Amino acid sequence: MLQLIQKQRPWARAFKGIQQRLLSLQTMNTPNENALKFVAKNYKFLPEFQTTAVEVNDLPDASQKSPLATELFKVNGVRSLLIGPDFITVNKVDQELSNNPDLQWGSLATKVSNVITNAIDSKIPVIDPEYEKELARILDEAQEDDDDVTYEIKELINTRIRPALQDDGGDIHFRSFDADSGVVYIKLQGACKSCSLSEDTLRNGIESMLKHYIPEVEEVKAILDPEEEIALQEFEKLERKLKEQQRQAAQ
Repeated sequence: MLQLIQKQRPWARAFKGIQQRLLSLQTMNTPNENALKFVAKNYKFLPEFQTTAVEVNDLPDASQKSPLATELFKVNGVRSLLIGPDFITVNKVDQELSNNPDLQWGSLATKVSNVITNAIDSKIPVIDPEYEKELARILDEAQEDDDDVTYEIKELINTRIRPALQDDGGDIHFRSFDADSGVVYIKLQGACKSCSLSEDTLRNGIESMLKHYIPEVEEVKAILDPEEEIALQEFEKLERKLKEQQRQAAQ
């Protein structure tokens, strides 16, 4: 993702008419073929103080965080969302797991665009007011009581790394720094989390930059929340099952 040259996919041409009709939105490819970034022109999805993106993993999560996300999860094929300052990255079900054309971007992007546009026009809140209050308390900005190395890590993430990842429809959150081992623990979100290039992003992008500017950093490790680990395991089981069914059907 960092330092990645994006190539236009053939189906992206299908969105030209959408973009002409919905002037407030434009679609952008991400390095993850199952993630598409919807960028709003002259509109902010998040409150001004919030520069980090908000990840929404399922409908129950959406009910706590975002009325707009709740509407998007009603679209068949939407798997997870990342709401950024001026964009929403939508992750859909794996392209290899479905032959249904309605679950391909050529059809799905139109539905997502319509939901976002109609929600904005209808004044449906993007972020739940109570969750917005919580966001103000959990910002991972550099704090005065951080040790020097942690402060520098947060500053570099916020000023150099996060903008690059958000350009690709993802985001990053600092979790902790282990001074004894030199390991920085971070959490990837959005297109970055499930992209086949996420390991390359971690090593050649994030880790190399942090090690270059901050000598105390020896390694960067991405972590998952417990709920995400369980969901990932279940999804991998389903993926293996469906691929086996497809293999047997082809014989």
